[in-house]
Amino acid sequence: MYRANLLLVLMISLIVGSCAKNEKKYQLTEDGILVHLDRATDSIASLVKLEVLGEKLIHVSATPNKEFPKDSSLIILPNQEKVLFNVEELGDSIRLSTKELNVFVSTKDGGIVFKNKDGKIILSESHGGGKMFKPIEVEGTKGFTVRQLFNSPNDEAFYGLGQHQSDEFNYKNKSEELFQYNTKVSVPFIVSNKNYGLLWDSYSITRFGDSRPYGQLNEVFKLYDKNGKENSLTGTYSTSENGGQTIIRDEPNIFFEDINSVQNLPQDIPLKNAEVLYEGEIEPSETGQYQFTLYYAGYIKVYMNDELIVPERWRTAWNPNSYKFNMDLEAGRKVPLRIEWKPDGGRSYCGLRARKPQLEEEKGQQVWWSEMNKKLDYYFVYGDSMDEIIKGYRALTGKSQIMPKWAMGYWQSRERYKTQDEILGALREFRERKIPIDNIVLDWNHWEEDQWGSHEFDKSRFPDPKGMVDSIHAMNGKMMISVWPKFYANTEHFKEFDQEGWMYQQAVKDSIRDWVGPGYVGSFYDAYSAGARKLFWNQIYEHYYPLNIDAWWMDASEPNILDCTPMEYRKELQGPTALGPAAEYFNTYALMNAEAIYNGQRDVAPNQRVFLLTRSGFAGLQRYSTATWSGDIGTRWEDMKAQISAGLNFAVSGIPYWTMDIGGFCVEDRYVAAQLEYNKSGTENGDYKEWRELNTRWNQFGAFAPLYRSHGQYPFREPWHIAPEGHPAFESIVYYTNLRYHLMPYIYSLAGKTYFDDYTIMRPLVMDFASDKNTENIGDQFMFGPSILVNPVYEYGARSKDVYFPKGTIWYDLYSGQAIEGGQSSTVDAPYGKIPLYVPAGAIIPTGQAMQYTDEKPNDKLTIYVYSGADGSFDLYEDEGVNYNYEKGRYSITPFDYNDANGILTIGERQGSFDNMLENRTLNIVLVTKNNPIGMTFDTEGQTIEYNGQPQSIELK
Repeated sequence: MYRANLLLVLMISLIVGSCAKNEKKYQLTEDGILVHLDRATDSIASLVKLEVLGEKLIHVSATPNKEFPKDSSLIILPNQEKVLFNVEELGDSIRLSTKELNVFVSTKDGGIVFKNKDGKIILSESHGGGKMFKPIEVEGTKGFTVRQLFNSPNDEAFYGLGQHQSDEFNYKNKSEELFQYNTKVSVPFIVSNKNYGLLWDSYSITRFGDSRPYGQLNEVFKLYDKNGKENSLTGTYSTSENGGQTIIRDEPNIFFEDINSVQNLPQDIPLKNAEVLYEGEIEPSETGQYQFTLYYAGYIKVYMNDELIVPERWRTAWNPNSYKFNMDLEAGRKVPLRIEWKPDGGRSYCGLRARKPQLEEEKGQQVWWSEMNKKLDYYFVYGDSMDEIIKGYRALTGKSQIMPKWAMGYWQSRERYKTQDEILGALREFRERKIPIDNIVLDWNHWEEDQWGSHEFDKSRFPDPKGMVDSIHAMNGKMMISVWPKFYANTEHFKEFDQEGWMYQQAVKDSIRDWVGPGYVGSFYDAYSAGARKLFWNQIYEHYYPLNIDAWWMDASEPNILDCTPMEYRKELQGPTALGPAAEYFNTYALMNAEAIYNGQRDVAPNQRVFLLTRSGFAGLQRYSTATWSGDIGTRWEDMKAQISAGLNFAVSGIPYWTMDIGGFCVEDRYVAAQLEYNKSGTENGDYKEWRELNTRWNQFGAFAPLYRSHGQYPFREPWHIAPEGHPAFESIVYYTNLRYHLMPYIYSLAGKTYFDDYTIMRPLVMDFASDKNTENIGDQFMFGPSILVNPVYEYGARSKDVYFPKGTIWYDLYSGQAIEGGQSSTVDAPYGKIPLYVPAGAIIPTGQAMQYTDEKPNDKLTIYVYSGADGSFDLYEDEGVNYNYEKGRYSITPFDYNDANGILTIGERQGSFDNMLENRTLNIVLVTKNNPIGMTFDTEGQTIEYNGQPQSIELK
C-alpha cells in the first residue's frame, strides 16, 4: 500500500532506484504515479500522470514535454483527500488501485482504462491513448491545442456542459462549443449514464463531441444559385420603404455573424422590415450526416430539400441566438436550400455554417478539444448514481453554500426601475395586493448617465439611496443591486484600476462606445489579478455596502465588453489577463469575479450569507454562493421550452442554483405594440392574449426552478401589469406564487441538502429513474426535489400535455390526488391556469402556512402530505436562514419515515438546534391513497399531533 506521504515516497524511490534502476516503467509520486513514454513526436504524450484524489477520484494529466509545467488549477480546491492506493506492473500496463477503482495505464502509448472492482470497464481512452497536442503560442506564451478521445458505447448518454440554447438534452452524438456568451454558460463537466463524470480542466474555448469548427457553406459544399450557376447562392433583399427597392446578388457564403462581417450586407438598402431570401442548392462531396449551425437575429426559417427544417425562430437584433440541426445528405446529390430572413433592426445578424460528416476516429466517441492549455488535464469521477458523481465533482470544486432563505422566495425585477419611487411603489403594491414576495431588484443605470462604474446613484432619480433600502426593509423585502465589472474611463474607479495596470486596455485604445446616450468609452477590470479582485470588492464595500444592500447581481460577467464581436477580437478585448493570454483564460472570468465578492463580503461580515447572481459561470461557481441565470433570452415559446433542457443540463453540471427571466428578456415588437394598444383602448388583441398566456405558462414553470424570478424588458412583469385581478393569467401567477411559499419547508430542506448531501434541486428524470431507459432523452419534464414531477406547458393554446410517468412507482396528481401507474405515457389535462404536477408513491412533503415573505411568522403548524404505495422518508431541514451558523452545526433535522406495509409514519427525534428554533409545533398529517385521493389544498384536516422534538409513531388512516 502507498499513502500520499512524501517521506514514504522517498524511501520507496531509494529502494527502487538501487534494485531496479533501469527496469522501472513508472515513478511513484506523492499521490500517484508518473509514467514516462518513449515517444518520438511532440504531437503525442511523453509523460502521463495519475493522481489519486479520493477513492473514486482520479486526476489525469499528460504532456509531450519532458516535464510538467508548475501551474495550479483555478477550479480544483487544494488539499484534496489523501487515500491509500496500490501500484503494480502487469506486462505492458501499470495498475493503480484504490478501494473502488482499478486504473490501467499502457506503458506503450499512455492509454488509460478505468475499471470497477468487478473488472467492468467504466471508461477507456481511445486506441493509442487518444491524446493529441499541437503547439500554440499566443502573446509570447507557449501552450498546446489539445484533443482527447474516449471510447463510448452506443447506449451511452451524456448530460451537463452548462447551459445552452439549442434545446438539446442528451449530448450523445451531438456536439457543443464551450465558450461564454450572453445566453450561453459553458461548464466543461459531463455526467454519463455509465456511472462516471468527467471534468475537463481547461479555461480556453473548448469543443465537446466534435473537434472541428463549423465551416463556411462554400468550404463544405459546392454551391449553386437559383439559376444553377456554380459557386454561390442567390441573395434577394427587398424593402417596401421609400417606394420599394430590391437588390439581388451572389452569396458565396451566409456569414453575417458579427460587427465585422455584417458590414458585408447591402449597405444601400434599409434592413429593418426588409424581406431577405437566400436560395439555391448545395451539393455535398461525401455521403453522411452534416451538422449545421444557424445564427440569427430577427425572424428566420430554413428549408432544405423543400421541407421546413427550422420553423420560424426570432431573436432581437442586438442579441443573436444559435440553433443547431443535422441533415443526412448523399454525395453528388444537389439539395435545395432556402433561408427566409426578416431582420429586426438596422443592424441584424444571420449566418449558416456547416460541418462535413464527422471524422471516422471521432464518430460516436466522447471527444474533448481545447484551444490553449499548458497540458492536457481531466478528472475522472466514479459513482453509483448521478448524485454520487455530482458529490464527487463538488469534492473537487467546492461545496454549494446554502442560499439565504429569502432567496428561495419570489423575486421581482424589471429592465429597469428608473426611479426610487418606481421600485418602492412596485414593492408597496405587492404588499397591498397580498402577493408574496421577498426580493426586489434594482437593475443597471441607477447611476448618472456618464458614470457607469462609479457605484453612485443619480440623485435626481434616487435622491435617498439609504432611505430607499431602509424602506424596502421596512416592507419586509430584500434588495439586490446590479453591479457590473465595467467602468467608464472618466470614473475615479476606472482610474484606480488603471494606475495599477488592472484594466483591459483594448476597448479604450479602440475608443469603443457603448449604447448609452451618445455612447461612452470604458472597459472591464482584470478579475484574474488578486489585487484587482480586492479593489473591486473595496469599491463596492465603500459605496454600496453601507446602504445595507442584501445581494449582488453580477451582470455581463462573460465578460461582455462589446456585443457581437468576432471571437478573435473578443480575446483582444478581455486580455491579456494577469495570468496569461485571454485565449488561455477565456471562459473563467465569472468564476474569478464571483470569488472577489464572496471572499470580500465574508471578510467584512463573516456570518452574513452572501448571495450572488451572475450571467455567466464555470466549474466551481457553487462554492462562492453564486447562482446563474440564462441571460437575455427571447420572449418566444421556443425560448421557454429551451430553458427546461438548459436548466436541467446546468443542474447536472454540478451547480444547483439556476434561474431565468420568466417571460423572456428581449421582447418582440408585436407584444410591445399589443401592450400599448391595451393601455390606450383596453382591447386584448391576439398578440396581447398570447403575451398573457406566455407569461402564465412561464410562471407556472418558474415556480419550480431552484430560484423563482421574473424579469424582462417592457411590458412590465409585475402580475397586475400582465393581467388584472380576476383574469386567469393573474390568478394563476398568484396561485403558483402562493404555492411556492406553502412549499417553503420542503424547498428550504432541499437547499440544506445541496450543502450537506451535495444534492441537486432541479433534476432530470434520469437522475432518479436511471433504470428506466425511457427517461434518458426526456428533457422537458423534471423532478423538483425527490417528490414533485413538473411538466411545463410550452405551446400556445395547449390545454393538455403528454407526460411520461417513470416506471416503478404510482404517481398522484398533486391537485386531485388521483393515482396513475408508472411506466406509461399519457395525455393529461393542462388547463390555462395549471400545469401537470405529480407526486410519486412514498413521497413525504412538508408544507407550511400562507406567507407574504419567507420569515413573516413562525411556521408553527405544518401539514405533512404522505403518499401511500411505497415506503418513504424525508428530512425537514431548518436553520436561522441568514447566516453561516449551519457551518458550525447550528441547525436542526426532523426525520420522517413512512412504512407502507403497516401504514405507520415515524417522526424521529429532532437532531440539532439553533437560536430561536421552534421547540413545539402542530403537525397535520394527510394520507393520500389510491382509494382516498386528496389534493394538496392546504386546508384538509388530517390527523393532528403535537410535536416537541421527541420521536412519535402514528398509524395513518
